[in-house]
Amino acid sequence: MKHKLLFGFHAVTARLRHDASSVEEIYIDAARTDRRMQELLRAAEAAKVRIIHVEGGRLDGMAGTRRHQGVVAKAGEMSLARNLDELLDAISGPPLLLILDGVTDPHNLGACLRVADGAGAHAVIAPKDRAVGLNATAAKVASGAADTVPYITVTNLARTMRDLKERDIWLTGTTDDAEKTLYDADFAVPTALVMGSEGEGMRRLTRENCDVLVRIPMEGAVESLNVSVASGVCLYEARRQRMMVVK
Repeated sequence: MKHKLLFGFHAVTARLRHDASSVEEIYIDAARTDRRMQELLRAAEAAKVRIIHVEGGRLDGMAGTRRHQGVVAKAGEMSLARNLDELLDAISGPPLLLILDGVTDPHNLGACLRVADGAGAHAVIAPKDRAVGLNATAAKVASGAADTVPYITVTNLARTMRDLKERDIWLTGTTDDAEKTLYDADFAVPTALVMGSEGEGMRRLTRENCDVLVRIPMEGAVESLNVSVASGVCLYEARRQRMMVVK
């Protein structure tokens, strides 16, 4: 079985909650005995997951950072859809997808997964190249959403966008110079929301393959929002519109 490392209370607790059988063992800082750690230990013991007490320095090496909060887990891959056709065939109702074109910061990716989960997006799609992978840092920031929202990487993003169009999914790109605003868009239809990278925005081919471009109205002195914040604003507007249709 292929394994990966999860670290931080949110990521490890979420995995125990969603699929405890996939957790092989949990390494914890032997010096940490506070209430939060005790709660994690009780959850692990209830799931019959092996606990290994180690020094904090070993956890630093395993996680590649000191921001592990004293807990690192070795876990198998969950059976989320990793193939786009498989995912789309299983969706009932209009799809809501988030496409990230070239997001390279794992903290941003993790935050995007978290808001995608909260807003009920069916998947996050990204190119395999020139983008961050779903590493341990991204999983920690996602606070469990990496185990609930499929993160699908594709070889050719422009071709994937054309394939989505053939499935009648409307591609709505976001850019600061768009004439229309977010509130002019119709998100009740099958939608793929396209966000650009942290610095350069969408690449030319990505932009050209969008059906419509919109911008988030900015009323203050700040010119733009972080990609994860912008994703949250747009996804929750889509969710709001869909709730209104249901009513």
